[in-house]
Amino acid sequence: MEASTQPPTESPKASTESEAAVERAEERPRRRPVSNARSMQFLERWALLFAWIAVVILFSLIKPDTYPTSGNFQTIFGSQAVLLMLTLGLILPLTTGDFDLSIASNMSLTSMLIAVLNVNHGWAILPAVVAGLLAAILVGVINGALVVLIGIDSFIVTLGTGTVLLGIVQWISNATDVTGTSQVLTTWTIGHRIGGISLIFYYGVAATLILFYVFEYTPLGRRLLFVGRGRSVSRLSGLRVSRIRWGSFVCCGLFAGLAGIMYAGSLGGADPASGQTFLLPAFAAAFLGATAVYPGRFNPIGTFIAVYFLVSGITGLQLLGVQNFVQQLFYGGALVIAVALSTLARRRGARAPS
Repeated sequence: MEASTQPPTESPKASTESEAAVERAEERPRRRPVSNARSMQFLERWALLFAWIAVVILFSLIKPDTYPTSGNFQTIFGSQAVLLMLTLGLILPLTTGDFDLSIASNMSLTSMLIAVLNVNHGWAILPAVVAGLLAAILVGVINGALVVLIGIDSFIVTLGTGTVLLGIVQWISNATDVTGTSQVLTTWTIGHRIGGISLIFYYGVAATLILFYVFEYTPLGRRLLFVGRGRSVSRLSGLRVSRIRWGSFVCCGLFAGLAGIMYAGSLGGADPASGQTFLLPAFAAAFLGATAVYPGRFNPIGTFIAVYFLVSGITGLQLLGVQNFVQQLFYGGALVIAVALSTLARRRGARAPS
């Protein structure tokens, strides 16, 4: 009788177990990269928030008697509400791929109009505020018309209109401070406090949340992002690109007007020169905010974190006795680094597979 030359047959149970072991072995290396990618994405989204916390902890350890005090934090949050409102307006045209270099001048115009009409011409505070706000919106309309209808580059247009607005501010104020606006405006900006923080901080928080909702949960927000990513594709998709871009300038003017109202209330008047100092910090915070939460995208939550990260660092340095010029160095350096990081994040997002 011949011996069988056929190999022994593997039992179904053993075959099933071996296949399962192979599948598990193949899954292990796959899971690690996915997990690592998610961890890196989480760190990238919230790195700026962690950096803000680290800055606060660092200066609290260095200056424990002055930095981690309620008074200092109340000053930090309350004093930057105007910058926050201004930067929130700035990210609207930036999202569609345009610039508005006139936004700080527009804010100065609003605050000066309110002060001049109320103090020098005896207007009631409410009509003066409405007139200042309408003037700021009109500037946005003009900027949008020059950019969209005529086709002039937004950088050139807003640089020119910003300079014109500075001249108007100097003209209507006779190049002098105007003080003594109605106490009502001061009361509803810095007069009332919640948790020791001025009301204008909560106006900034409310504006941040509203803009976040618009960006994330409305068709308008998605259209703004789509136009910024590609105007030609947006037109082919049926979007009214010109109207969306124009609207972003008008809304930017609205936010500049709101910032001007808050600024006039916090000063109790208007200063023809100091408003321009907000321009560099606003751009630095806008681009730095684009590296956080949604890297590569201008977004309100990232903007909020960026504004208070920057001021927390500057406040700490000032408490250490560093001279005032460090503020310009800090904002200028932050702007350059933020632009580089947000550009890299955008390129990486464009290369990422869908």
